[in-house]
Amino acid sequence: MLKEAEDILVVGIGIDLVQVSRIKEAVGKWNGRFLLRVYTSREIQYCQGKGSPAVHFAGRFAAKEAMGKALGEALDWKDVEISNGRLGEPKVNLTGKAKKLSQKRGVKRILLSLSHDRSYAIAQVVLTK
Repeated sequence: MLKEAEDILVVGIGIDLVQVSRIKEAVGKWNGRFLLRVYTSREIQYCQGKGSPAVHFAGRFAAKEAMGKALGEALDWKDVEISNGRLGEPKVNLTGKAKKLSQKRGVKRILLSLSHDRSYAIAQVVLTK
């Protein structure tokens, strides 16, 4: 028998779609400057360790954008770090302004879903109290 779920209050939803070629172009044009401006060192290490780094950079870019949309404000890129849990699930780690804004809004849980293929990456964030 299922237990009745507690009431969950959604405080924000964000979604973003990114063309992988756009990220690949930015990396090629700006090289390390783009990566260092947008991604944390852990994100760079993770993505560069993959067979198609641009696909993974695009996914993380989409997740950062979706997080900003869910909070309703533009955020510093590096204040939103995307990592993986022990089962491979995507996770959001907040610092700086993003963390303060999240706390101010009473966010208790950040749900993130990522998907990608060779051409596009998409991310959705749901914030709950």
